[in-house]
This record gives sequence, C-alpha cells and structure tokens, in this order.
Amino acid sequence: MDITPESVATLLKSDDYGDRLTGINQLRQLEPSQAFPLIEPVINDPNVRVRYAAVSQMSTLGAVDRQKALELLRDRLLNESEADVQAAAADALGALRLTEAYPDLVQIYRQTEEWLVAFSIIACLGEMGDSRAFDLLTEALNSENNLVKTVAIGSLGELGDHRAVEALQPFVHDSDWQARSRLVQALSRLGGSQAQHLLQQLAQDEAEQVAEEAKRALNN
Repeated sequence: MDITPESVATLLKSDDYGDRLTGINQLRQLEPSQAFPLIEPVINDPNVRVRYAAVSQMSTLGAVDRQKALELLRDRLLNESEADVQAAAADALGALRLTEAYPDLVQIYRQTEEWLVAFSIIACLGEMGDSRAFDLLTEALNSENNLVKTVAIGSLGELGDHRAVEALQPFVHDSDWQARSRLVQALSRLGGSQAQHLLQQLAQDEAEQVAEEAKRALNN
C-alpha cells in the first residue's frame, strides 16, 4: 500500500495511539513540505510516546518552517510535563539552530531538576553555536552530574570560543576518562598553542584510548 499524505493523515487522526505512532514514522517517507503540516497537531498529542516521536522528528522537519517550528518547540520546552519530551524539544532547537530560544533554554536549565533535560540543553547549546552560551557552559563544567559536565566540555569545543581552553585545563586530570576523551575532542576543535600543550599532556594519559586520541589530534 502506497504511503501518501492522505493515508498518513488518517493514521494521525486515529483514536489508537499505535496508529498515530505508525503515522509519525511514515512521515519520514513523505517530502518534508508534505510532512510538516501533518506533524503539527501531534506535537501536543495526549499520549507521551506520540509527543516524543513527533517532537523528535522536528529536528529535520522544522527546517520547512523555522518560525512555526520555533513556536511549537518552545511550547514543548516550556510547558511539557515529561522530561524526555522536553529534552527532545531542546535537541531539536539545537539541531535547527533556533537561537531565538536561547533565553528559554537558560530558564529551563536553571529550573529543571531532571538531569536529562539539563544534559540536552547543554548539548544543544554547543550545536546551536550561540556565543551567549559561553558563561552557562563554563558554569555547567561544575555540574554534580558527570554526564552534564562531560557534555559541557564537548559543547565548549563546538562553540569555538578560545577562552574555553583555560576553563578546560583542569580536566586534563579529571578522574573520568570519558571526560578526558571529550576534552581531547574539544581541544582539537579549539586549537592554539595552549590547547596543543594540553593535548601533549593527554597524549601521555593512563587511558590508552585517550592517549591515542590525543596523539591523532596532535598529528592532524
């Protein structure tokens, strides 16, 4: 059976949430310009699994209408009750580089008690590339959650602000090898003589994977 905008619309209007999930999955087989108008209503679906699936697809479909995507994703970021949906909204905002939502992301980061939401916001700020994020990302380096701290290291590398090298220097001796591995990637992106010096230290790291990554970075 052919998948058409009409057949997908029928699934998305079904009372069965399983049908609606199927419809959301089938949106991938339509042209984005056809899929975007269909996904709008299910962004606020009463079923959390449906909302999550719909919000997750906005990372790509949102490019069809960035202003509408901003409106829909900000609503889910600010008003969503489920952490995974809220996190998916942050992910999509970052993927679409919707910097207009930066103040909202900061607000939710400071309010949330959900590590997944905090993690997604810090990750998306690196991808978004908004220079305003520097202070918040350096603050997140002190997070009590190791995953948030580690993703903050990576996001500072993505942001590309060379002031980050000094802030990242203490992590050469971090107890978590995964944080040190992410540090290698960040320093490689940032570049400069100070970053090279830190990479030389990391090339002697006790964790073989970290040392090898640092050596490759120095040779590139």
